[in-house]
Amino acid sequence: MNWSQIESPSLDDFETLAEDAFAGLPEEFRTLVGDIVFHIADFPDEDVIEDMELEDEFEILGLFQGADLALRDAGDDHGGQTMIFLYRRPILDYWAEHEEKLGDIVRHVLIHEIGHHFGLSDEDMHEIEEAAD
Repeated sequence: MNWSQIESPSLDDFETLAEDAFAGLPEEFRTLVGDIVFHIADFPDEDVIEDMELEDEFEILGLFQGADLALRDAGDDHGGQTMIFLYRRPILDYWAEHEEKLGDIVRHVLIHEIGHHFGLSDEDMHEIEEAAD
């Protein structure tokens, strides 16, 4: 492979990675989420950094935003759109420091953002990752 000719994945490339990774997750897991929109940005905005008390914008790879399962099941989701934010630059930085495929990292971030939001254990999320392989 001629690395001198390869460009860094764009925001659009990341959206495609996210859509492909999500489509490869087990159906039961995708059903938890319902309709979802992926929002790809280079970094989290200042509100996220402040709200999560981050020291810098590289501390977070992704963020889930949406009604929790109990509210959605009760029909009380207030029409909020379920979104997963993926932060391109922190993910690329993580990728550069680890020996993992970029698509695997994106899939991992998706599973963990969704899983933590719905209260799944790390063991549950590990099983979902194995099922998606």
